[in-house]
Amino acid sequence: MAAPPQLRALLLAVNALLRKRRYHAALAVLKGFRNGAVYGAKIRAPHSLVMTFLFRSGSLREKLQAILQATYTHSSNLACFVFTYKGLCALQSYAQGETYQVHSFLAAFFGGWLIFRENNSINSQISMYLLSRVLFALCRLGVEKGYIPKPKWDPFPWFSALVWGLVLWLFEYHRPTLQPSLQSSMTYLYEDSNVWHDISDFLIYNKSSPSK
Repeated sequence: MAAPPQLRALLLAVNALLRKRRYHAALAVLKGFRNGAVYGAKIRAPHSLVMTFLFRSGSLREKLQAILQATYTHSSNLACFVFTYKGLCALQSYAQGETYQVHSFLAAFFGGWLIFRENNSINSQISMYLLSRVLFALCRLGVEKGYIPKPKWDPFPWFSALVWGLVLWLFEYHRPTLQPSLQSSMTYLYEDSNVWHDISDFLIYNKSSPSK
């Protein structure tokens, strides 16, 4: 069934507008908002679904509400950050007539303070995720620029050993310093595996149902 003439005309007008270079910067900001919302939902929804049903207690309705709330928070925060970052980058380039590296840092710095400053579980997870990758990237950049000598051997095995040694030490003796989600995961792996009563909660279930 063909689309009505009015709808076809509207689509042609919209597509013509989207192709205009003069509006490219503003439209890129809008699409950035869209992509931030979609990506945030795609990342958070499955993660929240798994973590909620594995570790969270409560009714099915409460679990679903928690999943939707976490997904909305991640999606909206990321959408607003991309919108702010791209908008500020465009404004700085327009004001100075040229793009400089510092524009990216300043736009992201302000956007991060504005959008991710609340210390909640979602923002904390996102920032911790980024921190590990930033540290890796800075080390590689240091080697690339000659500030750090290039290793003669692969340091990754020692890095992995150090990370695992520290995280288990913190879990066993300074547990409150770790994120709640990491505490839950490690409790499931290292403490729940110490307890069982019969074959049902040894192989089939993690914990046996309370006896009636």
